[in-house]
Amino acid sequence: MKQTKSSRKIGLARALSKLGYCSRSAASELIRAGHVRLNGATPHNPETPVRMEKDRIEVDHGDIVQASKVYLVLNKPRGVITTTADAEGRKTVYSFLDNDSPWVAPVGRLDKASEGLLLLTNDTEWSAAVLAPEMHLEKTYHVQIRGVADAALCKSLVAGVRLHDGTLLHAKNASVLRGGKHNTWLEIILDEGKNRQIRRMLEVKSVVILRLVRVAIGPLVLGDLPKGCVRTLTVKERRALDRAMRRNG
Repeated sequence: MKQTKSSRKIGLARALSKLGYCSRSAASELIRAGHVRLNGATPHNPETPVRMEKDRIEVDHGDIVQASKVYLVLNKPRGVITTTADAEGRKTVYSFLDNDSPWVAPVGRLDKASEGLLLLTNDTEWSAAVLAPEMHLEKTYHVQIRGVADAALCKSLVAGVRLHDGTLLHAKNASVLRGGKHNTWLEIILDEGKNRQIRRMLEVKSVVILRLVRVAIGPLVLGDLPKGCVRTLTVKERRALDRAMRRNG
């Protein structure tokens, strides 16, 4: 097994996730079902402590080694859900990956009605850093709304919107991209990353969202990647994201 710098103990399910074998929830199921061996024993507790640089982990009697790190960009279409599987049989983001693709997990989520830039990776530590609130990594969205919007709406989103439960949410920036007689496109930039933040803010304002597209995460831009298509994040792009996180963190 590949050596790691840290000698601290972590839970067995988390160890399998960190090694890029599967998600933590899938690892927990494997452990409870007796498919995982640790130093020759078969624990059934997903929180069984592990030292990754010393202990031997096997799944169905095959040694687990650290998977190569994979970083993908998907242009998620509308109507697709960001989960591994769905009990209702709805299409998931995994349907766009090759059958021989290594295990990856979405970096955050886009809800079913939203579309655009979604990262997927098996590098769980990097994923956690991208999502960490203290990184303040900007996410840029283009939002089509019903009706004609003006600068007053944009200013109110930046000033902060008080939800019905008392929560105050802010956009970092908001501006009108273009408009017509019946709808308007806004550009909204967030650095908070709260669940369904834009939808909740505009709902309070009685604004109807027609489309919501994430077009950038930090310096990474969706560009002309077609809907439903996946590509590998370039080394240059990943380094740019890492630099942005170091500046903000």
